[in-house]
Amino acid sequence: MSDETAIPVVQMRRPRWGDPARTAELPGAAAALAGGRDADSGVDPATITLPRPVVDPSVREEISAIVGAGNVTDADAARVQHTRGYSTPDILRLRAGDAGDAPDLVVYPGGHDEVVAILRLCSDRRIAVVPFTGGTSVVGGLTPDRAAVTGVISLDLRRLDRVVEIDEISRMATLEAGLRGPAAEALLREKGWTIGHFPQSYEGAGIGGYAATRSAGQSSAGYGRFDEMVEGLVLATPRGTIELGTAPRSAAGPDLRQLVLGSEGVFGVITSVQVRIRPVPVARVFDAWRFATFADGATALRRLAQDGPLPTVLRLSDEVETALNLADPAGAGSESGDGGSAGCLVVAGYEGAADEVARRRDAASAVLTDAGGGALGDGPGESWRTGRFAAPYLRDPLLDAGVLVETLETVAFWSRLHEVRDAVTAALTDSLTASGTPPLVMCHISHVYESGASLYFTVVAPFGDDPLTQWAAAKTAANSAIRASGASITHHHAVGRDHRDAYHDEIGPLALEALRAVKASLDPAGVCNPGILI
Repeated sequence: MSDETAIPVVQMRRPRWGDPARTAELPGAAAALAGGRDADSGVDPATITLPRPVVDPSVREEISAIVGAGNVTDADAARVQHTRGYSTPDILRLRAGDAGDAPDLVVYPGGHDEVVAILRLCSDRRIAVVPFTGGTSVVGGLTPDRAAVTGVISLDLRRLDRVVEIDEISRMATLEAGLRGPAAEALLREKGWTIGHFPQSYEGAGIGGYAATRSAGQSSAGYGRFDEMVEGLVLATPRGTIELGTAPRSAAGPDLRQLVLGSEGVFGVITSVQVRIRPVPVARVFDAWRFATFADGATALRRLAQDGPLPTVLRLSDEVETALNLADPAGAGSESGDGGSAGCLVVAGYEGAADEVARRRDAASAVLTDAGGGALGDGPGESWRTGRFAAPYLRDPLLDAGVLVETLETVAFWSRLHEVRDAVTAALTDSLTASGTPPLVMCHISHVYESGASLYFTVVAPFGDDPLTQWAAAKTAANSAIRASGASITHHHAVGRDHRDAYHDEIGPLALEALRAVKASLDPAGVCNPGILI
């Protein structure tokens, strides 16, 4: 059984995604979108001119005393690689040579106590601290507000990379926050365990980022979201340490773990987590099904989510995504792919013990058939499974050819799902068409719950005269449509800066006041990722 998740950690190289040695060949439909334009790979990061660091040299000396002089740098190369995240606007700015948001220093602490000491020092000197693991944010989560601070440091946690403990009796592992996803899986699998968390950013993302953003992996139907896996955590703040997670469930007041999970570094820095682990599956099968319409497929997914049996992975691509063969960039639509382009593609994956996988597969197949699905066998499902980390690599050649491509997502109750999908599709289409660049808007469901599901949109359009302004208007329109439809502004991408105003509208002024009060208590100087989330 091949395992697409058994891959090395990729050290991301801005302004392009992933392994610099890996190139992506656009599927036929995606290549057609480029329209034969000449490729332009953008600026070489080595030629970017950065602003001069503004942090006082004495601060660097004090930080060096904490972490060691070799673990502090203001080198241009390091600063570029810690500039912003991986949204399309982030990448377009870097491609244009704009690194104006680069941190002044990059600091590599070696343990929790060093993180606390750095936060205290930066609080005293009013220097912003941005936690950094993989740096794969797509919502502006790594671009702090500089208005009230005297500088910015990127706190790269890569040296916090240990599996501290594996409690096989409780089926938990304690992981340091800088441990990257593939490395964590490799270390745990040596003992026969897995976390089961595989977001599309898996090649480059890290444990601390999973926790700070409430990440949801492709296998969330079977393993749960990352915030559901966390049994305990340790938070470093400018005022000291908070340790949470005495037991798996407790009635001792509000669950403060849930206050820290998703906090995006604004209350402090998560330095370690205790997560639930599972035995490595011995059997894995991924089937594909075709439904006539998105509505039909969504009904089938809802039946499985509400009444079972629930596959480990359950995904529905709409008619456009299926027809363009982008449901699986590595294989769908080929001879071994989805068997044609009509209708909507469903992928249902099952992992676990062989007998349990067979039982769930048979029972779920009966439900899918009864709901009107046509079985396509395991060819396109396995093709999707083995190629699922290929999709982010498609963006660079599209941008090279002058094609804007970006994603956004939301989550809604089943009763509102189609209304939300229609509203967001219309908002994106109207905005981009008004700018003179009619788009293709695709949508899929990749995470399901008893009461609702996520909607994940991919938008492709030719560059306008100013693609940054072009996308900003479309994103604003989509955010407004999401909120007007009663959906949440984000399911797993987090809030960052891009969703901040819409998030404030979603939770209301009193809840926002409460969050600001928490921040004022833990971070009185306001140096922890200022301007993000709240």
